[in-house]
Amino acid sequence: MNVKKIFLNIAKGTVYLILIGWAIIALMPLYWMFTTALQLPDEVFSMPPRFIPTVVKKFFPLLLEGKREEAIFLLTESLRSIRVLFTDIGLPRWFLNSVIVSVTATLGILVFDSMAGYVFAKKQFPGRDFLFWLMISTMMIPGQVTLVPMFILIGKLGLKNSLGAVIFPPLAMVFGVFLMRQFMKTIPSELIEAAKIDGASEFSIYWRVILPLSKPALATLGILTFMAVWNSFLWPLIVLNKDYLYTLPVGLKTLQDKNLVDYGLLMSGASIAAIPMIIVFLFFQKYFVKGLTLGSLKG
Repeated sequence: MNVKKIFLNIAKGTVYLILIGWAIIALMPLYWMFTTALQLPDEVFSMPPRFIPTVVKKFFPLLLEGKREEAIFLLTESLRSIRVLFTDIGLPRWFLNSVIVSVTATLGILVFDSMAGYVFAKKQFPGRDFLFWLMISTMMIPGQVTLVPMFILIGKLGLKNSLGAVIFPPLAMVFGVFLMRQFMKTIPSELIEAAKIDGASEFSIYWRVILPLSKPALATLGILTFMAVWNSFLWPLIVLNKDYLYTLPVGLKTLQDKNLVDYGLLMSGASIAAIPMIIVFLFFQKYFVKGLTLGSLKG
């Protein structure tokens, strides 16, 4: 028995070591991006590469030695790229555009897809399953195929060169309908019947019964949608031609074209673009994991 327990502990420890090593490898690009953003201009191209920026190693020791001016100068030089992004380049406007587009599209998808998921999961009507699987079949169509028709439609609606052109297309997100439908099928129908007996209207059932019970799925869909819209590059690049309307990915691409060798500037912009996604995921990760597991219990 003891031998078996020892063997299980060794196996568990091995698995943990493998997972920790894999996590470190996966996080290395993120770590390198943030450290490059804080490196001095001459450090970015130094060989061998420096894994710890000079400002991290010397800032506090300089303060403790009473060399405050040197410490402040070192910090100022390390943050030069970030200062340039906010003062000389339109990054604040690009950041605001990305926030507006991502938040608006995410909220719209949560509302529309949760309503559609509720109907497909709990309502009986002729052709329900056929319509659902017809919608799911559209997921097999590559996104590149729909670019031209979607561009023509946006043009006829008069939305080109506006944030609405970036917000409206993601609202027709079939994956969200699928995710919400699969999760809502796990909600007992008896709760809906009880709400009807109590005199609740259809919208009250959806708003006060279904949505509160669907928080894990909503959080999962919200995270996936926010990250997808925030990182969207090709579609905003096509429909936005004015610099002040660019989202962060498009704006950073133009920044790269203008500064081919300033990797510190590029990594600073990429770091700023990554921070909101990291915050959103860390804030909703509990619901995200729960949504991924519970949503697959019932087909």
